[in-house]
Amino acid sequence: MKEAPPYPEGHGLLAGKTVVVTAAAGTGIGYATARRCAEEGAQLLLSDRHERRMAESADRIAELTGQKPATFACDVTDDAQVRGLVDAAVSELGHVDVLVNNAGLGGHARVAEMTDEQWQVVLDVTLNGTFRMTRAMLPHMMERGRGAIVNNASVLGWRAQEGQSHYAAAKAGVMAFTRCVAMEAAESGIRVNAVAPSLAMHEFLSKVTPDGLLQDLTAREAFGRAAEPFEIANVIVFLASDLASYMTGEVLAVSSQHA
Repeated sequence: MKEAPPYPEGHGLLAGKTVVVTAAAGTGIGYATARRCAEEGAQLLLSDRHERRMAESADRIAELTGQKPATFACDVTDDAQVRGLVDAAVSELGHVDVLVNNAGLGGHARVAEMTDEQWQVVLDVTLNGTFRMTRAMLPHMMERGRGAIVNNASVLGWRAQEGQSHYAAAKAGVMAFTRCVAMEAAESGIRVNAVAPSLAMHEFLSKVTPDGLLQDLTAREAFGRAAEPFEIANVIVFLASDLASYMTGEVLAVSSQHA
């Protein structure tokens, strides 16, 4: 199957829910998730550190769904900005039912040539950012006695790929963090899960990936193609919805890679 399936119709899976999505600007999984959440009836707040692209994403979603999301610029490496985002979300939305931790940063570097800065910035955005956002949001959800958090991990948290040790370590950390915080949050009625995509093709990915690598990774997929970002977003929507009411601490691979 080398052609993507038709774009899905909304079924009201998130009707009446409020959702915050980090790194929601651009053309990747974050934007696709925000759009799918809106199409499933959610009231949204988008966050990203790129204010212009974030505003453009909000405008596109408004054109497609008739509902313009609120926005708040935030760098997840800055705890003050993270806490400001949570305060703004509660103020704009009234409360937050769902947090999607999508912010992450990749790159390509072999360990012998990798600098401390290259290692640290990937870990700080991808793993520490997920921690900061979760830490800031949990008290609000705990007070309400309900909520769902969905983290964006990667199959590289399980599988090996040359030049990806920093990214893989960060995503493996997101997986372990997801499992542990789920146990702490369960007593307050909060679910915490993650998705682990293999390859979701979008415009920005091709700009930051070495020549030939995307073709090689695509060849490993059983369907003979990369996922569309909305296909990852569909699983995030499921985990955010009440259909996943008995799931917590789980990491779902969204992948057709050969084992």
